[in-house]
Formats: sequence, C-alpha cells, structure tokens
Amino acid sequence: MKAETKKEKPAGLRLHNLRPRPGARHRVKRLGCGESSGHGKTSGKGHKGQKARSGGSLRLGFEGGQMPLIRRLPKRGFNNAAFHKRYAIVNLSDLKDFKSGSVVNEESLRAANLVRGNFDGIKILGGGELKHELTIEAEKVSASAREKIEKAGGSVAAAKTPTAGGAHRQGADATDATKPKTTKAAKK
Repeated sequence: MKAETKKEKPAGLRLHNLRPRPGARHRVKRLGCGESSGHGKTSGKGHKGQKARSGGSLRLGFEGGQMPLIRRLPKRGFNNAAFHKRYAIVNLSDLKDFKSGSVVNEESLRAANLVRGNFDGIKILGGGELKHELTIEAEKVSASAREKIEKAGGSVAAAKTPTAGGAHRQGADATDATKPKTTKAAKK
C-alpha cells in the first residue's frame, strides 16, 4: 500500500503575498551623485540655458521669439460665440420658499441666493411643482413652466431689462422733452 501524501493547495493571492509585477518598479533615478553615477554633474539637464534653470520652462507654442504659427495663420469664418447669451437657470421647485403673491424677479432671486454671478438674464424652467401663486418677472420662461405657473394662479411678466445706455438715453429724452423744439425757419 502506497503512503498517502498530502497535496499542497496553491496559496493564491493573499494580502501577505502580494507583489508588484516584475519590471513594474525600479529604482528612482538619483541625480547629481557624482560623475560616475551616470547622472552626475549636470543631472540630465545639459549645459546652462533656460531649460537648465530651476523653474525654467517654455510655454506651449513658444518659438523662441519668432512670430508663432498661431499668430501667422489668418483668421477665417464667423463665430456666433460673441453674441451668445448666458441665462441663469431656475426651476419651479426652487421657488417653493417664496410667499404666495410675491413678485419673483432677479433681485429677489439674488437675495434668496438662487442666482449668483453674471448672467444676461433669468430663465425659468418647469422642473418640480408650484403650489402657490407667484408673479414671475424673467427674460425667458419655458412653456411647461408658464403652464404650471398659470395653473397655480400666478402670472408671468417680461422682465424690465435696460437697453444699452438706457439710463443715459432716458435722461437725455427727458431734458429734450422740456426744451422747445426750434426749426430752421425759427433760427433765421
């Protein structure tokens, strides 16, 4: 009868025997440790110059003072990005803290910290439900938001946006209205 030998089970991966793959890790390149180290003296930076200094680097696209390629190429085409308007987005669910019958405009939204930063206007979207009536003054209102506001008994009004140089023009118009208009015949 043969003596039974215990079969050893393979250990498998365990926390105590984890090792990185061979070749995955290697020693850190030690710089400036003498000329025989292979990376001594100039430490792989060459001789002098801007790139040899600490913190000395060239920005992307720099061509040594020569006019860069990006500036040599002509600008072509038209881009509407300059005329793009950015709107602050406010959902109906954000307006639940306003009291019934109050007016919701840019000033009240900024006071409630619902709108921060610079925008060309406010856009109200129909996310969520509105339980009480509000008077909304905004540049844009989505169709679903308008429907929900009116269903709750509220109303939507266009925001009063000043035109370019509006205050200056209104003042000029007011002074012109008080002055009597003179014609060429009256001047002679």
